[in-house]
Amino acid sequence: MTSTGVNPINFAGRAANSPQFEALYAEGMTLVEETAAYLDGPGRAASKHLNAKAASLYSAESIRLTTRLMQLASWLLLQRSLNSGEMTREQVVQERRKLRLGGGGNEDEISAWSELPPGFRDLADHATRLETRIRKLDESLMRENATPEPANNQVIAQIDLLQTAFARR
Repeated sequence: MTSTGVNPINFAGRAANSPQFEALYAEGMTLVEETAAYLDGPGRAASKHLNAKAASLYSAESIRLTTRLMQLASWLLLQRSLNSGEMTREQVVQERRKLRLGGGGNEDEISAWSELPPGFRDLADHATRLETRIRKLDESLMRENATPEPANNQVIAQIDLLQTAFARR
């Protein structure tokens, strides 16, 4: 509740409990399965035809990709547990602190990136886009879970409401 007595609309909370979240969850879990299948099959075969530099990069980026996906899957599972009532918000926030969202690779800046198999690059790009979407939702949820300082000034209170509504940074 703000100093004006008005409760702002919890857009992030609604999004996390919506059919869109279920679609995001399904997308994330499907990506985990597709990546595992690729790395165990076609990716393993393709990596044997890479030069030494690209093979080393493939190995490192495979680890980075699987780590990224495990972090995303953990976040999705935590949010689903909250939505289903299996965990409290406090438990989820506590567990969320153990996750590391963001900080992925800068694939475009790696000179040998284009030498990696196209299937691998596609999976890595998809994971990066998914991570960006999840990170934005997570930041909104974490911001809403933070206790706001009371606003004494009515103008500041209105600006806070507008910033919450439009998520301006």
